[in-house]
Amino acid sequence: MVGVHGRAATNEQEAQAAFEEALSLSETAIIIITEQASALISGLVNSYTFSHDFPLIVEIPGMDGRDLNKPRLREMVNEAIGINL
Repeated sequence: MVGVHGRAATNEQEAQAAFEEALSLSETAIIIITEQASALISGLVNSYTFSHDFPLIVEIPGMDGRDLNKPRLREMVNEAIGINL
């Protein structure tokens, strides 16, 4: 991918700083954040996700795999449309 920049965050302060930096860049179209980093700043991520259309925020599994407490994308789609895919 062209123009992809990344930052590692191991605590809440680092995750918040990286998230806010990504939001401050006008060319940011998508923020890809691990489930673990998102959990560190869930209030901030949720607040932004539910109040802004842009940039798109996508949570992905981290190096340790996916969070088993979170539903898979297919499960969320099935629930949202009421049809099993």
